[in-house]
Amino acid sequence: MHPIDTILFDWDGTLIDSAQPAFLAFRKALDELGIPLDSGIYEKIYSPNWYSMYEELHLPQERWQEADDLWIRYYTRESSQLMPGGQSALNELVRREYAIGVVTSGSCTRVQQEIKVFGLADFFQVVICSEDVVNKKPHPEGLKTAIERMRKRPELCCYVGDSPDDIEMGQRAKVLTVAIPGRYPSSKQLPRSHPDLCFDTLEQFVAEL
Repeated sequence: MHPIDTILFDWDGTLIDSAQPAFLAFRKALDELGIPLDSGIYEKIYSPNWYSMYEELHLPQERWQEADDLWIRYYTRESSQLMPGGQSALNELVRREYAIGVVTSGSCTRVQQEIKVFGLADFFQVVICSEDVVNKKPHPEGLKTAIERMRKRPELCCYVGDSPDDIEMGQRAKVLTVAIPGRYPSSKQLPRSHPDLCFDTLEQFVAEL
């Protein structure tokens, strides 16, 4: 592995196992809007950029905010956990004095609340969420913003994610890309995105640093 001093993570599916709660929230929210969503359709159209999902489902743009609000309402009723080995992996990275951050498509309110619940507020030097950027993944704006705020050099950074959009964003930001499959549908397409490195678990990744 190339020498790096900064590790930036995707949130959903990479550090937090939110795949099932997210699907259930989408299904309930869209059902309330009169759009049926089963697991087959969800797997076919899933994207970390949920607005592209709304477009695929022909949800009028003027109802996207309503869909977002409903999703948050139902998602908060579900229970998400850190990915297996996530806590120990982060502890080890902090012990070894890596700079750590998060770049996610998730909303600030939700992600910051989960970071607080899991006791991770002191782990991350930067957290970039959906509201912090104009351009969504796989555009590199979020990742470049994080690197600039941390005052780091791209060639000494890596981005760890569970979807092709994560890998493309990292490639476009010219950082080392690391794929760790999660439970979101998009993880099945990871090999096609040609990440620099691929591991089965967070712990395996940290062990190889």
